[in-house]
Amino acid sequence: MYLTEQKPVDKIMRALFEPYKERVADVDKITKAMVEHQLIPDEESIVNDHIAFRTLGVPNLGIASFEKIFLHHGYKRMDKYQFAEKKLDAHWYAPPEERLPRIFISELRVQDLSKTAQAIIKRYTDQIIADPVDLINLDDLEQVGKFFYQPLWNLPLLEDYNKLLEESEYAAWVIYNRYYLNHYTISVHELPGAYSELDHFNKFLESIGIMLNTAGGKIKVSKDGLLKQSSSVAQMVEAEFALGKTANIAGSYVEFAERLPLPNFESIPHNKLSRDQRREGFEAANADKIFESTYTEQTQQV
Repeated sequence: MYLTEQKPVDKIMRALFEPYKERVADVDKITKAMVEHQLIPDEESIVNDHIAFRTLGVPNLGIASFEKIFLHHGYKRMDKYQFAEKKLDAHWYAPPEERLPRIFISELRVQDLSKTAQAIIKRYTDQIIADPVDLINLDDLEQVGKFFYQPLWNLPLLEDYNKLLEESEYAAWVIYNRYYLNHYTISVHELPGAYSELDHFNKFLESIGIMLNTAGGKIKVSKDGLLKQSSSVAQMVEAEFALGKTANIAGSYVEFAERLPLPNFESIPHNKLSRDQRREGFEAANADKIFESTYTEQTQQV
């Protein structure tokens, strides 16, 4: 998972992962249990299927801005997905090398929200009068790493957060968390023996006290049956809002993916399969339910 070659993208991934790991206690809990049960020799051995980010579709922000970071470092924009009920669009990005994680970036269609919600969001994002990605040197890896966690707008009022939460839990998450890494994903199919099957791995997760997202079932399965996904429920974090108010809100979480072999490669032993011999891309119906890992209905289970 930590990439040892230390190319520019590796350093960006490390800059992303360190703060995320500190904030999401489940990351260490899962990793230590995997080592203890000899699923992996160490943290470095985890294969990261993809990482995901959330953005707001407003001038100077959104996918068109954020993707520049990864396109600059060799990623390629792939399929587009739409989520009508959640008012979201998304793209996934293929890495320049197979060893690197895919990237999934979603964007809230702010113009489709109520006037009240739009006004709240614009109160903060109207402060941004130029694309912030254009203001950083994308070859300066220290600048890029810091960008993901820097405040792009003022700390929100708790009342504004709560109003957004009533209409769009995604909007509320982004207005506070900004570009924080939303989740990283363990490639379950790369694990040994029965643990390479998501159903078995989920039982392992629950045995160590990991709460799984139940929206759409604990395992979300693509129409072709070749992509299976689960996720933990987002960690609750104590958040400080404007005027010194605090509240426990949904932070980030961990995802787990099993990519099955394509029909032409089913006879190949699973540990011999290459990435292009397995199901690629994403599935909108799966992703739709994975988004709910940060939703109140799920976090209230914890």
